[in-house]
Amino acid sequence: MTVTSLLTEPGERLLARLPPFVAPAAVAAASIAATAYIAGVDPHEAGHYPTCPSLYLTGFYCPGCGSLRAIHDLAHLDLAGAWGMNPLAVLVLPWLAWRWIRWVLALRGVRTTTRPAPGWAIYTLLGAVVVYTIARNIPVLMPYLAP
Repeated sequence: MTVTSLLTEPGERLLARLPPFVAPAAVAAASIAATAYIAGVDPHEAGHYPTCPSLYLTGFYCPGCGSLRAIHDLAHLDLAGAWGMNPLAVLVLPWLAWRWIRWVLALRGVRTTTRPAPGWAIYTLLGAVVVYTIARNIPVLMPYLAP
């Protein structure tokens, strides 16, 4: 028996004994708790949350800058405000919810058609995130894309 097997086996046995719905339930509970906290503690007010490390270290907005404020605005049903803080987050959150629903359906035995994304789609998505990151740091576009 190796040291790594001593460290991983108990955790693997525990996970094997848990019902399959525990993981998506934990993700849902954590998401709801985080959203409730963000909805209650306004990230628009300075001092409630730490500064984005990317913004602090480089002075540039990262693709995630403004996501807390966008989630706060979405929790208060302010779609325009959320879009103004981080349009990428507004587009990604419904996709994450859709993936979570498909995960739950698959665990319930509902057959879902899942095909791996072609390589070009992944590179296109990564390229779009890079272009978005650069565009939100161009002074002319900052009124539209910066948080």
